[in-house]
Amino acid sequence: MPNLALPGSGESSKGKTRGSASDSSPGAPIRLPPVDRVLASPQLNAAAAAHGTLQVKRAVQEVLAENRTAILAGAPVPDNEALISQVQLRLSQVSATRLRPVFNLSGTVIHTNLGRALLAEEAIDAVGDAMRSYTALEYDVASGGRGDRDYIVEDLLRELTGAEAATVVNNNAAAVLLSLKALAARREAIISRGELIEIGGAFRMPDIMKAAGCRLVEVGTTNRTHAHDYEDACGVKTGLIVKAHWSNYAITGFTAMVDDATLAQIAHSRGLPYMVDLGAGALIDLALYGLPKEPLPRESIAAGADVVTFSGDKLLGGPQAGLIVGRADVIAKIRKDPLKRALRVSKLTMAALEATLRIYASGHRLTERLPTLALLTRRHPDIRAACERISGVLKTAVAPTFTVAIEDCASQIGSGSMPAERLSSAALVLRPGGKVSGRAIERLQDRFRALPTPVIGRIADGALWLDLRCLWPRDEAAFAQNLKALVTP
Repeated sequence: MPNLALPGSGESSKGKTRGSASDSSPGAPIRLPPVDRVLASPQLNAAAAAHGTLQVKRAVQEVLAENRTAILAGAPVPDNEALISQVQLRLSQVSATRLRPVFNLSGTVIHTNLGRALLAEEAIDAVGDAMRSYTALEYDVASGGRGDRDYIVEDLLRELTGAEAATVVNNNAAAVLLSLKALAARREAIISRGELIEIGGAFRMPDIMKAAGCRLVEVGTTNRTHAHDYEDACGVKTGLIVKAHWSNYAITGFTAMVDDATLAQIAHSRGLPYMVDLGAGALIDLALYGLPKEPLPRESIAAGADVVTFSGDKLLGGPQAGLIVGRADVIAKIRKDPLKRALRVSKLTMAALEATLRIYASGHRLTERLPTLALLTRRHPDIRAACERISGVLKTAVAPTFTVAIEDCASQIGSGSMPAERLSSAALVLRPGGKVSGRAIERLQDRFRALPTPVIGRIADGALWLDLRCLWPRDEAAFAQNLKALVTP
């Protein structure tokens, strides 16, 4: 077993001469400086001021321990400069956020795994203000009594949807779960077989109904459901009729579905509430902006729906939230359910949501003020021009191993919104040049993800596609600078 001796400690193996600092031969002492000496290095003074002495000391201890293990395995003894560099790297890794910014060049605008919607600047400012100060979250300033956080956005949601009342929870799955539990626990919930959707993470509508304590009653078939299917299923145990907007897929061809007005009439004639889950939750007619038509909460409310649920961070372009709007007595019942408190949102979400809804209520410069809408409506010529500006820098970074071409492609909206629709876009397409191994594209994708700011593209047809729809013009210089760290074989 080697003798672990530190310089200046006075220790040496009996009958042996001290080894040199670079000696890692068997039986030689390991010549690593003590923790205090490394901590005293001038290079770590700034690190101690930034991270704190305890964190720097921990990093030094870990680096020295790792080097001792490596030296015992035959590695050379590092010099002091190398040790300091290792400590600085360790500190940068420890302090780096796990919620890293990335360049989303995947071609999916509302990307669930990349955080979905980007917030408007007004919403970001509102969150900052809420973080810096106390806020009247559940405090009625006029009366001096306790308030209700829902009231912060309720008037705006009523105005934008035509509903009598509204409440907010932390996401749309929670909105559906809470509504089902409050309105139909221990009773039957009727839904078309074609609407038993599964959203991301294998989260399924039947599972939500079960968790809410409802008994699922399926009617119709996958592609065709008629009014009489609902009428025949209604009985003394029925508590609710539910309609769920299709998510992540589309049914085409020989199809039939029942409209909101008819389902509301069937439900109301039997004294039942009618619930609609819209999922993506557009608040404006997207067709006016050249996008496909999406059902609106206002339309379902006008057709007679008693409760409508939708997301805050998809087509609406706000923070993660589940919005529930509808008839006043139905919303009151949902609010009183004990689960509501467990699903409520923080002041930060309320601040961002209120600011986003105020933008919609103003109707002013929506495509400029709402980043998600701006990205969805970005023109193909503008995206292709961005490819032209970036292509030269990218070619320099990957040549000669890979070629770079500008090609038209189709972006997708994402997060289950308009799953069959595509947006005309353009991409930088990287293909292997010459003789390279079969996994060259996969390794190139790994290198893009390893950049200081990871670049997320997609592999298709043996190439890496970087769709520039979501690369803002203001970020192009930073993107080009980021590419300088790309190393290709």
